[in-house]
Amino acid sequence: MDSSAKIRILICHVTLCAAFLLLFICEASANNISVTNASITGQSTSAETCKVQFDISWENSWRHALNYDAAWVFIKYSTDSGATWSHATLKTSGTNPANFSQGAGTGLDIVVPTDLKGAFLERTSNGVGSVSTVSIQFVWDWGANGLSAGTTARVKVFAIEMVYIPESVFYAGDNASSTASLKQGSADSNPWYVNDSDAMAMNGGEFYYVTGSNTGEGATGAAFTIPAAFPSGFDAFYIMKYEISQGQYRDFLNTLTRAQQNTRTVSQTASQFVMSNNAAVVYRNGLRAPASIPAGAITFGCDFDANGTFDESTDGEWIACNYLSWMDIAAYADWAGLRPFSELEFEKAARGNLTSINSEYAWGSTSITDAATLANSGLTNEGVSETGVGLCNYGNDGVQAPLRTGFAATSTTKRAQAGASYYGVMELSGNNRERCVTVGNSTGRAFTGTAGNGSLSSNGNTDNSDWPGYVGSEVTAATGSGFRGGDWSGAIGLLCISDRASAANTDTTRDTTYGGRCARTSP
Repeated sequence: MDSSAKIRILICHVTLCAAFLLLFICEASANNISVTNASITGQSTSAETCKVQFDISWENSWRHALNYDAAWVFIKYSTDSGATWSHATLKTSGTNPANFSQGAGTGLDIVVPTDLKGAFLERTSNGVGSVSTVSIQFVWDWGANGLSAGTTARVKVFAIEMVYIPESVFYAGDNASSTASLKQGSADSNPWYVNDSDAMAMNGGEFYYVTGSNTGEGATGAAFTIPAAFPSGFDAFYIMKYEISQGQYRDFLNTLTRAQQNTRTVSQTASQFVMSNNAAVVYRNGLRAPASIPAGAITFGCDFDANGTFDESTDGEWIACNYLSWMDIAAYADWAGLRPFSELEFEKAARGNLTSINSEYAWGSTSITDAATLANSGLTNEGVSETGVGLCNYGNDGVQAPLRTGFAATSTTKRAQAGASYYGVMELSGNNRERCVTVGNSTGRAFTGTAGNGSLSSNGNTDNSDWPGYVGSEVTAATGSGFRGGDWSGAIGLLCISDRASAANTDTTRDTTYGGRCARTSP
C-alpha cells in the first residue's frame, strides 16, 4: 500500500531512421510512481521496431502469497509535434518477451497482454518496500502503428499503479443488511457464493436478485442470467490502486485534441475549459485550460503541446478527481488500455475471499473514523489530523471535498488504519463514488470486459461496443453503469461494501462526488 500518489511522464523526441536523434527528455508528475530517464535505443529498420528505455520506481510495493501490486505502463507517440497522440503497439506478448529487458535493480517481470497495448511490471519474487529499477526496455513495433523509417515522433511513457486480484471464490452481499444486498433466495439472506466463472441463473437456489426499489434495476426476484462472459470477479484481474487523480486526468487531457478536450471537460467558450463549470476552484477541482491557445505558445511546461494548458499550480494534482461522468471514466479507461470494472469485481476487490460481515466497509469491519480535519493541504503528504480504525472521508463535514488519493496510508499503517481493502486497494469506501458496471439491468449484463485500445473517437468518446452507454458507435450514455462505495458527502450506509442503493443509477452528469478507477482482466 502507499500513502501518496504520483505518476511521472517522460517525453522525448525521436526520429525513426537508422540512428535515433534524442532531442529532449522532460518530466511531469501526478501519482506515487515515477518514470525517468526515457530514451530510445536499439532501432531495427528491417523489423520496424525500436526499444523505449526508462527507469521506474514506486514506494511501498509488495508481493506475497496473497497478491501483489504492479505498474501498468503504456506509451503514446505523436508524429505531428504534439498536435495529436496515438497509442503505441508493443512487439510481443507474454512474460518477459524476447528482446524486452527487465533492467537492473528491484527484480520486475514484464507481462504483456495479447493486445500489446502496454505491460504490467510486477515483482519477480516476494518482498515489500520501494521498487527502483533502471534501464527497462519495451520493444515498440512502430511498423504495426503504420510509421515508416524517417518519420519523426515524440514519445510519452505513462505508468499507473495497479493491484492484482487473484482468481478465487468470494462472497457478494452481506446477509441483506445493506440496501439491496445480493442474497441467495427470497427466504435466505446469505450472500452469493461465487465459486466459478460460469453463468449465474437468478432464482436458481444459489443466486437471488434484490433491488430495494432502486432506480434503473429490474424487479426483485426477476429471473435472468448473468452470462459467463460478464466479469463476475472470480477470474483474476487488476484494478487501479487509487481513484483517478486530478494529475492523471490532466495528463490524459494533455494528449487530446481541443475537440476531444471539449467533450471531456466543461467548455466555457469565452474563458476556459474546466471540469466544474466554474471559473473558480470549487470542491478542490482545479483542472482548467484556456479556451483558445495563442499561435506558437508554449502551453504545457516542458511539453510543447498546443492542445491545452492543464498544468496550473492549483490543478489539485494529488487529489482524487471528481466531476467525472460515466463517459469520462470510459474515455480514460479506453485511452489507457484499461476497462471499467463490474460491481461484483468491486465486492471481490474489497472483501477478498473472506466471509461477509454485515454492513462492513472496505477495510473489513464496521468501525469507522471520520476524516474531517485537513492537514498539509494540497501537498504530496496531504492527510487529516484524525487517527483510528477505518479512516474515511465521508459525511459532508470537515473537508467537504475529495482528499488526496491514498491519504490515510503510510509505510507503517495496517489495513484497518489505512482504510485499505483486503487486497490493498485504497478508498473503495468514501472519498469519491466508484462508477461500475451493474448486474441490475440487461445493458450492464452485456458487458464482457473488453479492454480499451488506447484510441478515442475524434470527439473524445470510446467505441467499445460492450461497455455501458454504447449508442450507435460510441459510449455517449450511461445505461448499464452505476455507483458503489459512497463518497465524501453521502450517507454512511452507502459506504458499505455490499450496499447497492445506486448500483444501477443511470447518470450521465458530472458531480462533485463522482470519480472512479479502472481495471483490466489478467492476461
